[in-house]
Amino acid sequence: MAKISKAKRGKNRWIGLHINQKPISRTILEGNLGNIMGDINWKLFDLIDDEIHTLAVLRVPLEDSLEAKKKINSIDGISTLTTSGKIRLVRQRLGIHK
Repeated sequence: MAKISKAKRGKNRWIGLHINQKPISRTILEGNLGNIMGDINWKLFDLIDDEIHTLAVLRVPLEDSLEAKKKINSIDGISTLTTSGKIRLVRQRLGIHK
């Protein structure tokens, strides 16, 4: 079966997060985000422990990106740092090397 063409796939936004808690497990962060995000489709890609905080990269659909950012910024200790249509740019801005 052929792969769906890029034009027919949904557009996404990649959101770079700054988390004041260190260390935080992937399971705990996914649980916190799951509680706040409601029916927004999202996926956690990167979770990197920095020296004094944690950085994460999240994927959300383009049409839900503004609502997702608003919900994420309402959580104590988590804030959005950057947003892009390309994961490479978000990782570069956060200093994550893959």
